[in-house]
Amino acid sequence: MTDFDLDHQQTRAAVIVPWDVSNRQSNNRNSQSRLEEAIGLASSIRLDILYQEIINLRSYRSATLIGQGHIEELRKSIEENEIEIAIFDTKLSPIQQRNLEKALECKVIDRTALILDIFGERAQTKEGTLQVELAHLQYQRSRLVRSWTHLERQRGGFGFMGGPGETQIEADRRLIDERIIRLKKDLEQVRRTRGLHRKARQKVPFPIVALIGYTNAGKSTLFNHLTGADVHAQDQLFATLDPTMRKLQLPSGKTIILSDTVGFISDLPTELIAAFRATLEETAEADIILHVRDISHPETSDQRQDVFSVLDMMVKDQILEANWRENTIEVLNKIDLIENIALIEKPSDFIGISALTGENLSSLIQMIDDRLAKLMEEANYSIPVNDGAALSWLYDHGEVLQRQDDEKNIAVFVRLSPANKARFEQLYSY
Repeated sequence: MTDFDLDHQQTRAAVIVPWDVSNRQSNNRNSQSRLEEAIGLASSIRLDILYQEIINLRSYRSATLIGQGHIEELRKSIEENEIEIAIFDTKLSPIQQRNLEKALECKVIDRTALILDIFGERAQTKEGTLQVELAHLQYQRSRLVRSWTHLERQRGGFGFMGGPGETQIEADRRLIDERIIRLKKDLEQVRRTRGLHRKARQKVPFPIVALIGYTNAGKSTLFNHLTGADVHAQDQLFATLDPTMRKLQLPSGKTIILSDTVGFISDLPTELIAAFRATLEETAEADIILHVRDISHPETSDQRQDVFSVLDMMVKDQILEANWRENTIEVLNKIDLIENIALIEKPSDFIGISALTGENLSSLIQMIDDRLAKLMEEANYSIPVNDGAALSWLYDHGEVLQRQDDEKNIAVFVRLSPANKARFEQLYSY
């Protein structure tokens, strides 16, 4: 079966979660939640999950990850269910992957490959496509024991599920390296273009409010409800991969740009963190960050930590300002699924909403308006009556709080962002 056959027929799959019972996991998640998340990931690309298992491990085997007894039991289940692909929800070494494929007699992929394949299907923009392909090649570069199928790819995805070139041809490392170099150049060009777009926005600047959060937290549903947009939103992991922006008018009359971004996930492959840096840079441009959380999820606190860990890493990479927490509002979504939200542990700066029903969205919008007001600086200017351009600039870029006209001048008391205040005074010297 080729990967493009998935459009018409589902691939029979098994999801395996190797679980370290010696408690060496880096978090407090439970194995069942991890299995449900892995099944959600696999199902999001139309795999037919016919078998699932949590394998408790006290030690890892360097050759096969799991022991021979587990392999034998798993092989029988795979044979009985006619499984075509086994997904191990962990990171497999190339040797482990190859040995497991031989032992289980079916295709084997790990968590990284699964997420890359999902990203390959979901990415829509040129930048998203380039970022995913780069991540895919960096991942495949260390796995030349497998065939490189990208050049034969006929649709989204990157050949982990199967492909026309996977039978005999082995990728040439030099060919991959050359392609990586070209992709990095193309991405730099896209980032420069994005930089020009940012500069264009700064010429007619609106505050940017970025929606971030764990995947499937409800960001796109909230985005659609607030803006009337039709961004793809459904109960599916990684439904949104490319940043989407829309204008939104606040009660004060101020216009903002609302940005919907890719969701975060635990154990995000390092290849993807690097490849999606430009996408995450949209968050760095934000005046306010709305951290959308699924407050009904049993591991909402762990998911919060996953998001914050990635943002802290962006600070270390000098992509994000160190004070990003000060500009963050935690949006506790899906309160319609909570019987008593008072019992939920809440951060100091939060608001509870339901993006689905619209509950408390007006309060959220007002909260954004109030927070932006706190970020503004107030100033008095005396504008000559014949300088309509300067007065218009203040109305377009700030919030005029008071105005008094006389025969020669117009006295205005205005609220501006620090950047716009400095720019106005440079442009007009008032």
